[in-house]
Order: sequence, then structure tokens, then C-alpha cells
Amino acid sequence: METLIFKIRLLILAWVHFRSQSGPISLVKHFSYKDIKKATGDFRRIVYNSSKRVAYRAKFQNGYDAIVKEVRAFEDQDDTAFYREVQLLGRLHHRHIAALNGFSNGPKRFLVFKNMEKGSLKEHLSDPLMTPLNWRIRLQIAVGIAAALEYLHFFCDPPMYHVSISSSTIMLDENFTAKLCDVSLLCSVENNNPLPQSKCSKECRDEICKHTIFQLGLLILELVTGQSSEDGGVDLVQWIQDSRFRRRSIYQMIDPDLGDSYDFKELKGLLAVAKMCVQSIHKPTIKTPQILWYLQKKLGRTQVVC
Repeated sequence: METLIFKIRLLILAWVHFRSQSGPISLVKHFSYKDIKKATGDFRRIVYNSSKRVAYRAKFQNGYDAIVKEVRAFEDQDDTAFYREVQLLGRLHHRHIAALNGFSNGPKRFLVFKNMEKGSLKEHLSDPLMTPLNWRIRLQIAVGIAAALEYLHFFCDPPMYHVSISSSTIMLDENFTAKLCDVSLLCSVENNNPLPQSKCSKECRDEICKHTIFQLGLLILELVTGQSSEDGGVDLVQWIQDSRFRRRSIYQMIDPDLGDSYDFKELKGLLAVAKMCVQSIHKPTIKTPQILWYLQKKLGRTQVVC
């Protein structure tokens, strides 16, 4: 019966995607390179940085606070591809995806998103001076990010597959609502040259989906343990793959900031989903609606506010 329900859910999602039209483009402001440079303090206010992406905290002259992401994927392409990216990102409307508010196409290309009052998820999990996140908020973050992935893969036209999920790329608003802030139309291939998704093969898209779901599993483990997963989470992956969810093993790994303020049944359910996500990297692709459905089932939730 559960398999039948899931198949019906996938059919409904496919029908909605087929019938859906792109949403209206939000008003997106153009910023000059000079404005971006000044607002980011000469690019010194780094929120996160890696070989593929970097983001800055920015404060513009009018008092507007923002997160500015440098777009490196278009370095060898003309403005047309970048404008297409801006257009499509401007159409995304989801409670758990950061809204695009502006862009810049000067010497470097940037995307500008509204700053989130509570900062990044990483800050709350790693900074001892930040208020620890309670169990309810952590559950809401896991379900919310899974819902955002379902939206990107099944409700967007074209589907948006290239998503970076980590505690650094998830921001929290004043209500601790999680917002994904690293979404792209482009997909990466083995030689790290970005390709438009229309030119990316099904095998390529499936590999990207596997990697995204793997990242979601690492995120869930980070929410449970408070340990960073941004170096690949090798120790966390080894633990969850070998885990039989015995109380003693879980107690040794759970984030001390949670204390005893969590539901053990929900915790085991969350870890079961994390294990499924991590193992999916070596198995046939698990669809994102399946992950969301399992999360809702394991946590006893039938609806997610999106």
C-alpha cells in the first residue's frame, strides 16, 4: 500500500510539473561592481568560501543587508547565459529558498540575496556564542530543505538540479526558517566545466541528484550531531553506515547542546532517513519526493508548510 501511495504521489507531481507555468519574475535590481565591492568591505566579509563558490555579507548605503554570491560558473561564457540564470532564479518562489533580489555583471558576476537575520546554520551549530538550536527547529530545517529539493526537481520548469547543501549555504530568517541560498541552472560534469541542464544527459542529472541527496544526508547528520560535514563528513558517513541505532551509540554522537530535549523515536527516524540518503550515492537514484515522504512518515508529519 505504501509503495502504491508513493507512486501516486510521483504521478501527481509529474502532472503538476507538466501543467505548471513559470512564475512571474520578481523585481531584480542591478548593482554596480563598485557598489558590491563597497558593501562587502572590499570582499572581506566572507560567509563561506570554496573552490567553486564564495559568498559575502553585504551592507549597502541605503541600509539594505544582503548576502552576495560570486558566480564563477559563467567565467568563460557571455552575459546571455548569466542573464538566463538571473531570469530563472528570479522565478523561484518557495518558503525554503532564498529569494533573488539583485545581480551584478561587472568585472565579476554576483547574485544578491536578502540577508537572513539569524545568519547561517553553520554559525548556530559551531559557534558557542550563538543560541543552540532546539530539536523542533532542527526537524523543521530537515523537512524544509527536503521540501525545497522536491520543489526544485519537480515544480520548476526547467528543473533546477544544481544545488549545494551544507550548513554554510543554508541561512535562517528571524523565525529560524531555513533558506537554501546556493541554487543554479547549470550542472557540473567531471572536468568541472559547467553545462546548461538542457545539454546535460540523464546520467549526468542522475549523478547530480545522487550527490544532492547524499548532501542532504550529511546535513541531517550535522543537525543531529552538531559536527561539521563540510569536508565530506567521512567520520559521520562511516558511523551512520555501520550504525544499528542502538541507544548507547546514538548518545555518544548526539549534539551535547540538545541535552535530553528530543524525542528518541523521532531521532531514530531522522537517522534512518540520513542513512538512506548517504547510501543512495551507490544505489539507483532515490527521488526527492520519496525522501520528503519518508521524513514526514518517520516524524509523524503529513504536511509541510511551503
